[in-house]
Amino acid sequence: MTQTSKSPRMVLATAYKIAKQSLPEYAHRFSPRKFTQHQLFACLVLQQFLQLDYRKLQAFLIDTPCLTAVIGLQEVPHFTTFQKTAARLLKSTPAQCLLDKTVHVANQSGVTKKRVKLAAVDGTGFESRHVSAYFVKRRKRACKTGYETTTYTRYPSAGIVCDCASHLILAVVPGRGPGPDDKHYKQALTQAGKRAKIGTILADAGYDSEGAHLFARQEYGMRTIIPATRGRPTNKLPKGYWRRLMTTRFNSEKYGQRWQVETVNSMIKRMQGSALRARGYWSQCREIVLRTITHNIMIL
Repeated sequence: MTQTSKSPRMVLATAYKIAKQSLPEYAHRFSPRKFTQHQLFACLVLQQFLQLDYRKLQAFLIDTPCLTAVIGLQEVPHFTTFQKTAARLLKSTPAQCLLDKTVHVANQSGVTKKRVKLAAVDGTGFESRHVSAYFVKRRKRACKTGYETTTYTRYPSAGIVCDCASHLILAVVPGRGPGPDDKHYKQALTQAGKRAKIGTILADAGYDSEGAHLFARQEYGMRTIIPATRGRPTNKLPKGYWRRLMTTRFNSEKYGQRWQVETVNSMIKRMQGSALRARGYWSQCREIVLRTITHNIMIL
């Protein structure tokens, strides 16, 4: 079973180490140079780890000088500095570099291997508002006009690829649901293929298509195990070669490990919360990426 750190000090120190290997010290040559990007990123990871907002993060750091000393922070930044740092560092290119480095450090430390035997891909959704399930049930029962049982019509979502052995996240594609899972399939596999040599990729029936098999096998040399059950039920065999093979020679034992990606989704929501604090679409995407990086750092 994968062990994740419960120590704020260790998570902060590891995040600081990852940032020093991934990011320049300052964003610009004319930067005020009061805080380094490494220090600010480590604080953002600590924020996700402790499930704080920016104001509470500032107050927490003021009250815990022993933690600020770990990253050499002489003065606690204003909460708006954290917000601006998140908007800058969690854009696509810097965020992907940070995720790259977590996988690289995991390879060096033996947490995972460069050749991943089994990986799994799946989509997951997050709450966009902090509304409890209990309140929704009470509201539906008490109101005569008829409220829906859900708290949303659109919600933040993400496609995730993970190593089944270590639960390390190899790729993340944030987006918005509801919608089919396979919309993020190619982008997620492209990310994962750059970070590890994957032997077999596992996916549920939501990704079932002949194109999904061909893309993984031809572009990245990955074996695929995807149940060919998409579409209307029929007794006829599928027309595509790989979908037909999934019907006649399906490896149920290996496919059973697909549930490891469900475990990763559960770990993220249990340890960092199922509801996002961000409200705008792009800020929600950035928060999802930060959560996946924080997940990897907790494992490291």
